[in-house]
Amino acid sequence: MTELLYQTDAYLNEFDAKISGVDVDAHAVILDQSAFYPGGGGQPCDYGAIIVDGSEYKINKVKKQGDNVLHFIVGQAPLPEIGSLVHGKIDWERRYKLMRTHTALHILCGTVFRDYGALVTGGDMEPLAGRMDFEFERMQAGLVHDIEAGVNREIANTRDLRVKILPRDEAFQIPDLIRTKINLLPEGISKIRTVEIVGLDLQADGGTHVKNTSEVGSVKVVDYKSKGAINKRLYIAIE
Repeated sequence: MTELLYQTDAYLNEFDAKISGVDVDAHAVILDQSAFYPGGGGQPCDYGAIIVDGSEYKINKVKKQGDNVLHFIVGQAPLPEIGSLVHGKIDWERRYKLMRTHTALHILCGTVFRDYGALVTGGDMEPLAGRMDFEFERMQAGLVHDIEAGVNREIANTRDLRVKILPRDEAFQIPDLIRTKINLLPEGISKIRTVEIVGLDLQADGGTHVKNTSEVGSVKVVDYKSKGAINKRLYIAIE
């Protein structure tokens, strides 16, 4: 089992670990603990490198497989051996941009849910850009302007973010914990990680976020589209 260090400290960008397994066919290693985010919930996986015995191995893909995290190594160099000590380094510039973007999307989600009661039907992101789909029957320029203004007000409110890992039964006592149209949490998960933007939003989430909304920057809704009768998409950029 890989201990997921990013779950409790999103700002940890270097760490030490041990290789607990290898996957020769995938050209990947498993670490006993890792700060690399393996992707999920619309947030892409981290990039970076691991250093073993003075040799640097570039990581261009990270994927969760059961209780383990696979770190895919670039190139065809022989894999380091099980038991080897590792120093991991995250591509921090890229990760921090994704943290800002992910938090911006939560602010968008929280603002829309509070002001209009609309649930999320989908979402995706890349560094400093993202999109989110909502259950709206109509979407007009005036509404988009109001949503954008509301999001930037919440950023300016310098709201703190809090992360907790709760027993499943306790977590599901929280009203409106799931903001998506469909509950995507598998039944077998016994602990639920929650992310709270204090005073605005609280929902189940596995990704990485900044500590305060002031770190996000400004958000611009750059486009909007209808994706169905009650499904409207907003595209945002972070400046």
